[in-house]
Amino acid sequence: MNANRNSAIVTADSRERTPMSSLRKTSLAAGVLYLLTFVSIPTLTLYGSIHEANYIVGPGPDTAVNIGSVLEIIVALTGIGTAVALYPVLKKQNEGVALGFVASRVLEAATIFAGVAFLLSVVSLRQAGAGAGDLVAGHTLVAMYDRMFLIGQSFIPGVNGLLLGYLLYKSRLVPRILPLLGFVGSVLLIAGDLAVLFGFIPQHAPSTMLLAIPIAVWEFSLGIYLVVKGFKPSPITAGN
Repeated sequence: MNANRNSAIVTADSRERTPMSSLRKTSLAAGVLYLLTFVSIPTLTLYGSIHEANYIVGPGPDTAVNIGSVLEIIVALTGIGTAVALYPVLKKQNEGVALGFVASRVLEAATIFAGVAFLLSVVSLRQAGAGAGDLVAGHTLVAMYDRMFLIGQSFIPGVNGLLLGYLLYKSRLVPRILPLLGFVGSVLLIAGDLAVLFGFIPQHAPSTMLLAIPIAVWEFSLGIYLVVKGFKPSPITAGN
């Protein structure tokens, strides 16, 4: 009786100590990185003051903008991380598209860094004691940030969604409802970006924000699924 009990305990312990598979580690890392890309959400509030007409000649600290810049840098790095983490698995489905996803993520990160540079330049002007004559320069830098945001954190994520959605839909690594949501979100996001580009709607209008919600839901849901469930059994992961 005791022998059977000890055997059961040993078996339970061995199960608990079973090492995590490489695929599970990959899905967990990618999921965590996807969730970390949402740390920049507070910038919607943090950057409120920088769009004020007299920001560079106004009083007050620049802490909010500096914090927002750090959060955006984190997003840029974690965005690259998602693509790098998933590449070893996704390339088995289509190496060219998987490589395109990595390249798209890197391009997205580059535009984020450029946007942060514009904002920090505005802060530098302000800290240097900019006068009324520098208002045009400040407005120009903020406008450049907004346009860079439109490209780097709106249009390119739409492209990312199409590329990753295709790979996940074909490979069946996740429930197909997730990549389908990615397709819908990407199309809506790109359509909204084009509407902003051609002047049909303002970039900061509520309608523009609404068009970005589906792609955000797609990325957040994907991150949660990869962390909690991992990859589904798929022909491209057979033998791993």
